Amino acid sequence: VRRAAADEIMPRFRQLAAEDIVEKNGPHDLVTVADRLAEEQLTAALSALLPGSRVVGEEAVHADPTVLDALSGDAPVWIVDPVDGTRQFVHGDPGFATLVALAHRGEVLASWTYAPALDLMAVARRGAGAELNGVPLHTGTPAPRAVLDVAISHFDFTTDDQKRVLAALDTDGIAPRPCGSAGLEYLYVARGEIDATAFSWENSWDHAAGLLLVHEAGGASGTVAGRPFRIEGGNALPFTAARDAETARRILGLLAAAN
Repeated sequence: VRRAAADEIMPRFRQLAAEDIVEKNGPHDLVTVADRLAEEQLTAALSALLPGSRVVGEEAVHADPTVLDALSGDAPVWIVDPVDGTRQFVHGDPGFATLVALAHRGEVLASWTYAPALDLMAVARRGAGAELNGVPLHTGTPAPRAVLDVAISHFDFTTDDQKRVLAALDTDGIAPRPCGSAGLEYLYVARGEIDATAFSWENSWDHAAGLLLVHEAGGASGTVAGRPFRIEGGNALPFTAARDAETARRILGLLAAAN
C-alpha cells in the first residue's frame, strides 16, 4: 500500500494536469491517472501476495460491474479504493486515503487505511484490534450529554430523499456535517475524534476497511433495518458506524424514523 502511494499517487499530488482528471458520472465524481495506476499496481501486488485471491477495485468495477461478483464467491477478495477522496486529491487537499481490505465469504478479515499526505497508517485485523502508526486505537465513548459530531453523506452525492432522511440528524444534541474521505471519517471515529458517521451509499471499497477499523477499535455499526452492513450490497440505507453501541442506536433510531 505504501509503495503504490509512493509510486503512483504522491508524485501526482498537487501536480495534476487537466488531462489527468476525468469525470465519471458527473462533475463531483472524478477519477485521475493516479487512481487508475495505483489500482493497477495494487491489483498486481495483492494478487501475487495471496495466490488464488480476487481483487475488487473501484476503477475495475466502473469498467466492468461484474467484477463485484467476486464479493459473493468463495475466493479471498481484496477490496481496493486507490484514492478515497479523489475530489480532495484533485484540489490539493491532503485529506485522501488509499483503502485496502481483505475479505472472505462476506467477512472482512483485515484492513489498511493509509493517508500518505498525512503520514497516517491504520491497520485492523479481525479479533486482534486496531492501531494507528503502531499505537493501539480505541474509540472511547462520547461524554455524557455531549453534542455528537457526525459525518454524513455529502449533499453533492445524495438524492432529495436521502437528504430528507439525513436531515433527521439535524436535531438537538447532534452536529452533522458533510463527510470528506469516507475512509478518513472512519479513522476519526476509531480514534474518538468524531462520534459517528451516517452514510447513504454502500460501495464496498468505501466502507469495508473503515467498518472493520471502527469495530476493532471498540465501536459499533448497523443499518436502519437493524442488521449488520453486508459488503456484498443489498443493505437497508442509511447506515452508521459509531464510537459505541448506544451512539449507533441513537443515530439509527433517528434515521429509521425518517426513512
